Amino acid sequence: MNHPNSDALVSTEWLASHLSAPDVRVVDASWYTPGQNRNAREEYDAEHIPGAVFFDIDEIADTDSTLPHMLPPAEKFSSKVRKLGLGNGNKVVVYDGSGFTSAAARVWWMFRTFGHRDVSVLDGGFPKWLREGLPVEDLPPVPRTRHFISHYNHLLVRDLDHMKANLESKRELVIDARAPARFKGEAAEPRPTKHQGHIPGSINVPFADLIDDRTRCMLPTDQLKARFDAAGIDSKQPVAISCGSGVTACTVALALHLVGHENVAIYDGSWAEWGNRDDTPIEK
Repeated sequence: MNHPNSDALVSTEWLASHLSAPDVRVVDASWYTPGQNRNAREEYDAEHIPGAVFFDIDEIADTDSTLPHMLPPAEKFSSKVRKLGLGNGNKVVVYDGSGFTSAAARVWWMFRTFGHRDVSVLDGGFPKWLREGLPVEDLPPVPRTRHFISHYNHLLVRDLDHMKANLESKRELVIDARAPARFKGEAAEPRPTKHQGHIPGSINVPFADLIDDRTRCMLPTDQLKARFDAAGIDSKQPVAISCGSGVTACTVALALHLVGHENVAIYDGSWAEWGNRDDTPIEK
């Protein structure tokens, strides 16, 4: 896959040959926006990669927050993933049904945020797996509880106060992963917000531009670098990424990680937070 941090991705061929490996755990993280009219849990119940457990980003979240699928407290994350049979000694491979690695990348970022670095995304996701006629099952696995201890890495997360302070300091480059029309405030959000537009000073790198249209795999390193260079991203400048609700931003984070950009954080509240307040400046 010729990426500097290629261990963040695994191929369908690799996973197919390692499904029975004792240290490999597979996670279906499929999730869809309200307008897509797809039920991730029902699709998982109908068919999934053998042995995969279902990771619900709306459940393994801070359910006390009014914002969607915000990061849960470390204790809750540990408790939930233990019950899914995911432990500190496991290699976790995450996929989703979109083929855009968005929710899978979100779960990849969550595991890294809570200190588990041996986590990878299935390149091409479930659509590629199905296209290649690889095995599926409809049986729910019965995971055995594993030992998992979280070590929260605050460097990978940004909150509202961070983002407001950055308006003045401009220490971090803010990347918006949404489609251009949403970034410009010309199209409504899938999840309605009071305001449309983007965080002042942010640049637009649509997550879908980093994925091959045909294969749904992440673009090769040279193409990813070309897109980031064209956007004016300095590999040495710290980056904070926003999107609609903190999901597709993680696709951009994964792509930056793949090309070797290590100083990357996610604005967890994203536009669901920024666009619903009256004390946050907005550009269009």
